[in-house]
Amino acid sequence: MNDQSQNFDDAFIEAVGAFDREDYETAYKLFLPLAEQGHVDGQNNLGLLHLLGLGVPRDSKEAVKWIRLSAEQGDDFAQEILGSIYYEGKGIPQDYKEAFKWWKLAADQGHADARCSLGEMYYKGDGIPENYAEAVKLWKLAAEHGHEGARYNLDNDVPFVDAVDAFVREDYETAYKLFLPLAEQGHDDAQYLLASMHLGHAEGVPQDYKEVEKWYRLSAEQGNADAQYILGAMYLYGELGVSQDYEEAVKWLRFSALKGNSGGQATLAAMYYHGEGIPQNFEEAFRFFRLAAEQGDADGQCGLGEMYYGGEGVPQDYAEAIKLWKLAAEQGHEEAQYNLDNYA
Repeated sequence: MNDQSQNFDDAFIEAVGAFDREDYETAYKLFLPLAEQGHVDGQNNLGLLHLLGLGVPRDSKEAVKWIRLSAEQGDDFAQEILGSIYYEGKGIPQDYKEAFKWWKLAADQGHADARCSLGEMYYKGDGIPENYAEAVKLWKLAAEHGHEGARYNLDNDVPFVDAVDAFVREDYETAYKLFLPLAEQGHDDAQYLLASMHLGHAEGVPQDYKEVEKWYRLSAEQGNADAQYILGAMYLYGELGVSQDYEEAVKWLRFSALKGNSGGQATLAAMYYHGEGIPQNFEEAFRFFRLAAEQGDADGQCGLGEMYYGGEGVPQDYAEAIKLWKLAAEQGHEEAQYNLDNYA
């Protein structure tokens, strides 16, 4: 070992000691020269201090700069962190392509967290085509190294994929048997699909509105936006075994809308637009119609078009109204087509 390497190691040990004592300012002063001289762990730790705002103001750009330098030298820990930053958009624009790139590099080196995260990207299809087989492969590799998250995914998501496959094949008996234990263990998507099976459209599964409300509610309470939307609609219209309740409807529709569910956004917007169950509010109606329309929701496009046509809460704009109605009509929206036939 040469003198420079010895000095590097001694300085790094001293910096880590300061970090462990929570003397972050000293740690920063010690990591900085190491990082500037190309010390891999020094760069990564300096980036983490910037990322977390320890001993130095929080600065995502500086964090990415230093962590990237470490990752480019092949440090799998830095690669995994950089992938997480891009995946979550921590202070920088979210970028699934970059997340995949860095997680893949770390996973190829055997990093268990990266393998688990990369598996989730394949499972969800985040920026890449869905590939359940690749997801399972990566989770198994991570689980072999004791990764609890990967083990959880194998215990919950793989059976769920099998259940969905049976559902798609209309083998409802098998799907129900697979969904039920997952739903009972708190799997929100399994709860959502179990509820839909009790609507009476799945052969062999009895129609049972109490079960419908039960499973949609459990799924909604866990934050499933689709379940929140349907539960809100059930209360809005007093359907599927529940009594009409505007307060409950608004609660669940708002949860759904704020999570980006276009159906929840358009339905809540219509309530504000007509003053149904809540005070009329064109500003809120415009807000949620626009959010839904931007996602291509036909109800959102039609409703937003009506606001522009009537100049209700927004400047009157016939051209924009017709443009939106045409987009909705192309999706088969009957009210939008009626508007075009009579007002365009």
